[in-house]
Amino acid sequence: MKLKPLRDRVIVEPSEGEEKTKSGIVIPDSAKEEPQEGKVIAVGPGAVGKDGKKVPMEVKVGDKVIVPKYGASRVKVDGKEYLIMREEEVLAVIA
Repeated sequence: MKLKPLRDRVIVEPSEGEEKTKSGIVIPDSAKEEPQEGKVIAVGPGAVGKDGKKVPMEVKVGDKVIVPKYGASRVKVDGKEYLIMREEEVLAVIA
């Protein structure tokens, strides 16, 4: 991985969108929805609070998370697309 997130940033690899509906209809690329699930592949060291103490990160590498459809910064590295966002933008961790 060539990306290292800073402060409270998280790098997420989005999961692939569905290729077919449950009934078997193939979805073309132009009609696919943005994936809302992904896997955390890197986390920053954590933010510094107003009191000067480091706030630990709640998500960790390997967590499956739900992210907002829009808002995260999209970057491509070595042909793969990643999302970079603040930890507070992550909506939930899938248990």
